[in-house]
Amino acid sequence: MKLNILVVDDDNLVNDFLTEALNRAGYAVESVLSGEEALIKLEEKSYDVMISDIKMKGMDGITLLKKAKEMRSDMVVVMITAFGTVENAVRAMKLGAYDYLLKPVSPDSIELLMERVAELVTLRRENTRLRSDLASRYQNIIGKSSKMKEVFELIQTTADARSTVLITGESGTGKELVARAIHYVSNRKEKPFIKLNCAALPENLVEAELFGYEKGAFTGAMRQHKGRFEMAHTGTLLLDEISEMPHGLQAKLLRVLQEKEFERIGSGISIEVDVRIIATSNRNLKEAIQLKQFREDLFYRLNVIPVHLVPLRDRLEDIPLLANHFIEKYDRENNKDVKGIDEGAFHLFMRYHWPGNVRELENYIERAVVTTSKSILSADDFPKELALGKLADDALKFGEELTLADGEKYLILKALERFSGNKTRAAEALDITPRTIRNKLAEYNIRDIE
Repeated sequence: MKLNILVVDDDNLVNDFLTEALNRAGYAVESVLSGEEALIKLEEKSYDVMISDIKMKGMDGITLLKKAKEMRSDMVVVMITAFGTVENAVRAMKLGAYDYLLKPVSPDSIELLMERVAELVTLRRENTRLRSDLASRYQNIIGKSSKMKEVFELIQTTADARSTVLITGESGTGKELVARAIHYVSNRKEKPFIKLNCAALPENLVEAELFGYEKGAFTGAMRQHKGRFEMAHTGTLLLDEISEMPHGLQAKLLRVLQEKEFERIGSGISIEVDVRIIATSNRNLKEAIQLKQFREDLFYRLNVIPVHLVPLRDRLEDIPLLANHFIEKYDRENNKDVKGIDEGAFHLFMRYHWPGNVRELENYIERAVVTTSKSILSADDFPKELALGKLADDALKFGEELTLADGEKYLILKALERFSGNKTRAAEALDITPRTIRNKLAEYNIRDIE
């Protein structure tokens, strides 16, 4: 990312060197030659980073650091010091400096440090954005059903607890959204919210991402790397899809949850952490325990506050609220003029079994809003699998939850699909009249089949 950096050094050569090195690395840089000038700049403009020498004529770097932090508390400050005065840099870090560089500063050292700073600034910006958008994000958990009211109440009553939370539910039910809501209505809302998707990384990288590592800990470890536990200190760590965590790593996670400390790979030094853990799973963890794929002791450690999100098919009364919410969202994002949805489309929604849950509904609405030329969405703005209902799921075989009406509907729609929408040929194949097909399509709220 492009950082805005202020360089402060009374040595013209060092000042020019730092400015050139940072410009070459793609950062936006301004420089001044004194602490007094730096304060004037800070009054005029907001910077992501200030890099300042400690020893300068007039106002020294430590004094500048104190004043700058009073003016811009969220600005990252990096100090520059000579080898013999490292104790000054340590003092500066106690006063709020992020890190320090030793003279003579090399281009590689400044670039590596700025990469870490960029990660930190990105994280802070994301957290700030999430906090400012908290109201709308919390409202994004849409629902008036009794099951969703229970979830809202649980979020409110447990948000400030330190106990671990286990959120379960099928894919697409909104588990991460609930996790974020718990964090952003809690007393940790000003602190980091860090996520690790346990299923998204190769097994050998999960431990490194979770606990971090020291330089040289393994091949390719070119520098020290902070893990998600360390990044989430005083905040919340979301372990998404916890069921996919490697079995051997589950014991280490359990130990961290019990002892509230961990070690970076290759370190041997324990680091204490204050982290609230929220885990999610779309699998049945009790079944995973029976299959020896998940540790029972870890399950009970995580399942202190259980939150279960029911599938959309079990809270159909929330569909009108969700549909209108998504219409407003994607209408605004795509600068369209879609005002709502008609009864025929809602009828399809209420008969469909929603294997993809809220995420599937959102995807259908987004596609319809983007592609329609009408102001009111209708049934023909949506894919035909909605009309098939449960029969759209290839995993469902005849004889499994299939009614006679379902079978009739399946045969009619499949015949129309086979004959490219030709009602006469489909009727002949089914030994019924084209009028019967037209009547059935009206019953299914399908206006036409192409």
